[in-house]
Amino acid sequence: MIHKSTIEAVFETARLEEVIGDFVQLKKAGSNFKGLSPFSEEKTPSFMVSPVKQIWKDFSSGKGGNVVAFLMEHEHFTYPEAIKYLAKKYNIEVEETEQTDEQKQQADERESMYLVSEFANTFFQKSLHKTEEGKAIGLTYFKERGFTEETIKKFSLGYSPDTWEAFTAEAIKKGYQLKYLEQTGLTVVREEKQFDRFKGRVMFPIQSMSGRVLGFGGRILTNDKKTAKYLNSPESDIYHKSKVLYGIYHAKQSIAKEDNCYLVEGYTDVIQFNQTGVKNVVSSSGTALTSDQIRLVSRLTKNITVLFDSDAAGMRASIRGIDLILEQGMNVKVCSFPEGEDPDSFAKQNTVEELSEYLNENVQDFISFKASLLQQESKNDPIKKAELIRDMVTSISKIPDVIKREIYVRECSRIMDISEDVLFDTLAQLRNTDIKDQRKQQKQNQKALEVVKSEPSKAPKVNEQYELERKVIEILLLYGEREEEFEDLILKENEEGELVLEPEVHVAKVFEKIYLDLQEDEIEFTHDSFKEVYGLLIERLQQDDDFKIESFINQIPPEMASEITSILMSDDKYDLSRWDDMEIHVKLKEYSVSRYVSDIILNLRRFLISQKVEELSQEVKAQDTEDNQESIQDIMDYLSLKKILSEKLNRVV
Repeated sequence: MIHKSTIEAVFETARLEEVIGDFVQLKKAGSNFKGLSPFSEEKTPSFMVSPVKQIWKDFSSGKGGNVVAFLMEHEHFTYPEAIKYLAKKYNIEVEETEQTDEQKQQADERESMYLVSEFANTFFQKSLHKTEEGKAIGLTYFKERGFTEETIKKFSLGYSPDTWEAFTAEAIKKGYQLKYLEQTGLTVVREEKQFDRFKGRVMFPIQSMSGRVLGFGGRILTNDKKTAKYLNSPESDIYHKSKVLYGIYHAKQSIAKEDNCYLVEGYTDVIQFNQTGVKNVVSSSGTALTSDQIRLVSRLTKNITVLFDSDAAGMRASIRGIDLILEQGMNVKVCSFPEGEDPDSFAKQNTVEELSEYLNENVQDFISFKASLLQQESKNDPIKKAELIRDMVTSISKIPDVIKREIYVRECSRIMDISEDVLFDTLAQLRNTDIKDQRKQQKQNQKALEVVKSEPSKAPKVNEQYELERKVIEILLLYGEREEEFEDLILKENEEGELVLEPEVHVAKVFEKIYLDLQEDEIEFTHDSFKEVYGLLIERLQQDDDFKIESFINQIPPEMASEITSILMSDDKYDLSRWDDMEIHVKLKEYSVSRYVSDIILNLRRFLISQKVEELSQEVKAQDTEDNQESIQDIMDYLSLKKILSEKLNRVV
């Protein structure tokens, strides 16, 4: 268990915008920050961060909460893991009691796999630095590659001993279950035997954006042609190679700062670039680039520069990746290295100034790059040249933005010396074909699902009481402590015997006004979450003279976080739309809090009166005519009161 003092220190120190900024590219939007949702695919930002309230809200997925809730949602941390991550980030010492065997057993399978991977990472590093075999073979190899001691430790490089069960035996001895060693792929189990997957290899841990070890890449150092040079962890519940980029943990801040991401092919390319001083670089780890990997980068920047070897295979792989990057709405440039060089060797031989200068001077737009590369293959062959042009237009057709498409068509026309009209016609054909294929697929999917013709769906009915209760919680959170002048309406009988509401002014705190009014009317919340939050809020507001929203949110159960954040961030949707820029000015509630509070309470009373009238009406229908006079009179009285409330609210009955 983590001590309460540590948790309090973490919440006091951690800055939400800094933590989320490690994972999502944020831009200023009024007093808040906005960015693309890290939980769904989108091109228009719907993710909001409030530095003042220290909460975030993703309007596309409905998720929200405080800094811990973000880490739990995004990184799938448990609550203690999120606290420990923040403590490490802000150099806070974690005080905790040792876990019991029972607590260890309660850890879920996914967490057990993470723990096994972390143990393996530590084991491989110790083998590299503390054993004679590791120093002689692994450490020597890394130093021959030009890696410094600091770089080796930074990237947690390691070595797996060249014996069949060195790692597996040690892990089992330390209490880790064979089940999880097998599930992570660290141990291969064959009937009654088990052995280390990465036997005799130097190890590259593959980390998530938050630094958790997901899997490993291992390189063999012998010249055995029957054995794969590189071996990766198999797919597991925590490692999906198509969704991971090697080096993203070390590169994320630099990518966001430089607003550009260099994409290379191998582990050593990333490490050598980083050591030289260019840190905004990641690798697809030898696998074909995927949409998920590109979207991972898009959270940090919209710009990717693909770096590739000068060999033909490297160039062809880059061309395949370019179309995929364009399809995701990203801006892509390319850069090749001199013949015989790759990113690793070139970075090793140059200073950071020389490397940066080379990249800046030799980077090409994808159109220019494709033209120069493919023209070498087509030479004077008109058929091949036509295929080349069509290939270039195919790439342009992948771009979602119509303005960018037109600019690239004109650039292609200039480079290839062909009329724009022909290119635009070809582009239209390609895009129409894509659209037709998409529509055909949609129709097939629809037909497959269409068993019975469904009735037209009706608009969902608004739950008025839910919305009113939600508003009460919102008022308490935002203005509960404020002292306001309220005009209470006292129900009295005038000289004519009619019920009328007479105003009576008094000063009170907002939470006192709400609490007393709801008590007087014996109004209880019907929504369970609101009922619980209401009780906690009233208790805190009564006890705490300096009520702070962020402190309250940090103390509520995580499952309440999404609902509370939705309430608190509802007005911040205006920042996403930038309505002020379009001269659409939204009236803020704080300018008329007392009126806002009174209106909500009056509306709640009015709603409950309507419910009571409906209830009595049903009773009248069920009663004999002689027995329902009293109920009819009650209905008339309630309707009279409802009319008065409606007039006060400027509503039509």
